[in-house]
Amino acid sequence: MLGVLVTGLAMASCNSGDKPEEWALTGFERVSESPVLAPDTTVRFMCPMRGGSVAWMESDVFNPAAAVKGDSIIVLYRAEDNSATGIGSRTSRVGYASSADGVDFVCRTSPVVFPADDNQKEYEWPGGCEDPRVAMTEDGTYVMFYTQWNRKVPRLAVATSADLVNWEKHGPAFAKAYDGRFADEFSKSASVVTRLDNDRQVIAMINGKYYMYWGEKFVNVATSDNLTDWTPMLDGSGELLHVMDPRNGYFDSELTECGPPALLTDNGIVMLYNGKNSGGGNRDMRYNANTYCGGQALFDSDDPSRLITRLDEPFFKPEADYEKSGQYPAGTVFIEGLVRFNGAWYLYYGCADSRVGVAKTNR
Repeated sequence: MLGVLVTGLAMASCNSGDKPEEWALTGFERVSESPVLAPDTTVRFMCPMRGGSVAWMESDVFNPAAAVKGDSIIVLYRAEDNSATGIGSRTSRVGYASSADGVDFVCRTSPVVFPADDNQKEYEWPGGCEDPRVAMTEDGTYVMFYTQWNRKVPRLAVATSADLVNWEKHGPAFAKAYDGRFADEFSKSASVVTRLDNDRQVIAMINGKYYMYWGEKFVNVATSDNLTDWTPMLDGSGELLHVMDPRNGYFDSELTECGPPALLTDNGIVMLYNGKNSGGGNRDMRYNANTYCGGQALFDSDDPSRLITRLDEPFFKPEADYEKSGQYPAGTVFIEGLVRFNGAWYLYYGCADSRVGVAKTNR
């Protein structure tokens, strides 16, 4: 096992009698009574896809990634224009907002990742670029995992940047794996494994490989040598290796969708995810049908494909009015951004697919 000291996170060995709080990252409390980011009808930019000025964050702002840059938190959020109605029908772009305290943000007027006239247009036109997750390498390179949406097939893609503003797109993450077998298959939602190095969160290597959890309907795992080209792990039948699936009767009875970067600790790999409650009879009756809540799972750090345990109840759930109204009124706290900042953990999340909220824990 990789011995990694996780500063600020109280943990003990995960034996069968341990309480979940002894391995999970808990104690998150909302640090703002209102969303920290919201739509803005006044902001416009010249869209290369549309060939004109677009109010690119007019309708909804949600599903944020987060990173630390210098003495600030940077949130990279998904913004939708008003080009259509219905979830997945508008064009999405990734915006940039900075904050010195993690709560009060200033937004750039133009998106930083968007459907451009480039070599990724077949994957990103007209639906755009969605749901980013971001982590940093030891040398300070930022790696973004996001969904390319051409309104036919969603594809998990990779981009890199030195400054979080100027991004190089590398295309679909699984394009080269198994001679392109998964290049045109449904894929999204990556949670790359990170670690703390003197309170600085960086992408980790395990046994000489990078690892990421990914998937929406169930959790898969993939490895990489370079962070841009990824190989999904397969089972004995040559199919995707399900490392975690939905559970009947629990808050994650419909989906287990990967959240922000996972964290390598002395107890294993803590992976935060979004559990969707089913709309049918197999749902957790304590929560509304179709509600999204935050869950946590613990994987083996020697064998990241082995699930050790997971929380039976969500550690974070919709409570505020703005988390239960918007595009997704069933209730949504969709977690995607987790950063270590000034000795605390900041968790950024989408509120009902319409706003961005933040919670904090000092553990």
